[in-house]
Amino acid sequence: MSIELRHLRYAVAAAHYGSFRSAAEALGVKQSSLSRSIRQMEDRLGVTVFERSSSGVRLTVAGTEILRTSRHLVDGLEHMVASAKAVGRGEAGRLAIGFYTSLSAGNLCASLMELARRLPQLEIRVVEAARTNLFAGLEHGQLDIAIMTGEPAVRERGTMALWSERIMVALPTSHSLAANEIVYWTDLRCETFLLSQRDPGPELRNILLAKLASPRVQPKVANQDVSRESLMGLVGAGFGISLISEAGIGASHARVVYRDLQDGNGPSRISYAAYWQSDNDNPALLAFRRLLEERYPAPSS
Repeated sequence: MSIELRHLRYAVAAAHYGSFRSAAEALGVKQSSLSRSIRQMEDRLGVTVFERSSSGVRLTVAGTEILRTSRHLVDGLEHMVASAKAVGRGEAGRLAIGFYTSLSAGNLCASLMELARRLPQLEIRVVEAARTNLFAGLEHGQLDIAIMTGEPAVRERGTMALWSERIMVALPTSHSLAANEIVYWTDLRCETFLLSQRDPGPELRNILLAKLASPRVQPKVANQDVSRESLMGLVGAGFGISLISEAGIGASHARVVYRDLQDGNGPSRISYAAYWQSDNDNPALLAFRRLLEERYPAPSS
């Protein structure tokens, strides 16, 4: 006895419409094909599923019991097929995204919101970690894509340049510069900078040194092994000032204000890039990469 999904689908439709003709029209098949298929199912089961008459068809007692189970089977199998196709198109499944920027605002937050809007069935998992841990996560298959600061490095993996964000200075509300809309690097020569040892603290430190360091003068940097939130707490308490990317200013901290930081060429900026393993065939990764390419197209040559 070999009962196929086709047999069950046709029988469920015939029971629903009470007519082979109406069921065939709804399924887009010939009435003769549907009728022959249901007859084949009855022969293989050895029971009559439908009573035929000039007014249509009606389930027999045995047919009622068979269709009670068949409906669940058909619905389950069709859901499985639809889900598999959605995963294959990158519309469902799972995507693991690593980062070490802020999700309180900015382009990463906006990109994830757009991804969730377009692909509501997709399970999005985010992991915040240091740069070395993000690369390890990619290599071990724990992450599908990682978004980090800096220009794309030459590595044996896929890369994509993304957006850039302004670098802001975080000041205590009591600071003399807090009333300014724009703060210049030269205004900060005598300040104590509180920077986290965690990413992207080291990169911000390099930018700071490039802006203010000279053979005779080195900016005063107090490295702290704390999170971004704890660092802003120290700023608010008056222990110093700090640097933060534009995405981080979406989070409000007591007694802390953010000001645009510029030099003679205008605002200072920090760039972001995406990395993934070239052999990662997760369809959801391709869907997210296409979204990023759409939102942040590479500049034309």
